Amino acid sequence: MLRVYHLFIAVVLLLLMPVGAKFVLPYVTGTKVETKNEAAPTSKTATQTAAGETSQPTAGNLWQKVLGKNIVVPSGWQVIPCQGNAPLLCVSAQGEVLGTVEISVAQVSKNPNLQKHLADAGILPDSKLDYKNSANHSKAITALKAWAEDYYTSLSKDRQKSNGNKLIFTTHPLEEISISQLPGIRYGFTGIKAEGGLQEQYISYAAFDGNSLYIISTAFDPGAVTGKFEKLENLVIFQPYLNAIAENLNL
Repeated sequence: MLRVYHLFIAVVLLLLMPVGAKFVLPYVTGTKVETKNEAAPTSKTATQTAAGETSQPTAGNLWQKVLGKNIVVPSGWQVIPCQGNAPLLCVSAQGEVLGTVEISVAQVSKNPNLQKHLADAGILPDSKLDYKNSANHSKAITALKAWAEDYYTSLSKDRQKSNGNKLIFTTHPLEEISISQLPGIRYGFTGIKAEGGLQEQYISYAAFDGNSLYIISTAFDPGAVTGKFEKLENLVIFQPYLNAIAENLNL
């Protein structure tokens, strides 16, 4: 029971850390680097898509097109697109890949669930709206949060069916975030083993540009194929920097 209590404290710290750390850590402990179109060592994992969405095929690694310049990373770390066509961002230190971050693109026209939530929020299909306008921005955020809540409900049922009482499953609070000046949210979930020990921790971002849904995701999950960190502590260190990377994408 004590181990579970300690884990809950660790999870709470992880969830609260970005709120203050994203404004402090990147400018105190980080190194500012200019991104280039060079490739990192190839990840040995296959593509995983966040939130059950289907990624749109792309020619080359999409991160090469969307990753902003002059990003800030922890001292001694490197963040560049992975080699190959898989939409993965490689996070490395001293030549070793610590983890990867995945990006996927889904057309809203092929996502009936999101279309419904957009319509409920007052955004009609194929409407050309300025999402820098605060009213339209709020409508899109409302739709994205409703879409994420549906995802949470489905995921919770799936985890309960798969693990029964062996897993304590909690979802993260939905947070509004601007991603490349587009309406966006940050979401995720945590799974703790009933006997103690973290089983999984997922952190995701979603942004909407009027036609496409962009999803950025990474995790600590030994069972995941890609879009993950091998060690939880490295994910905790990198999360506030990932927040800044997501906010400054070129979408």
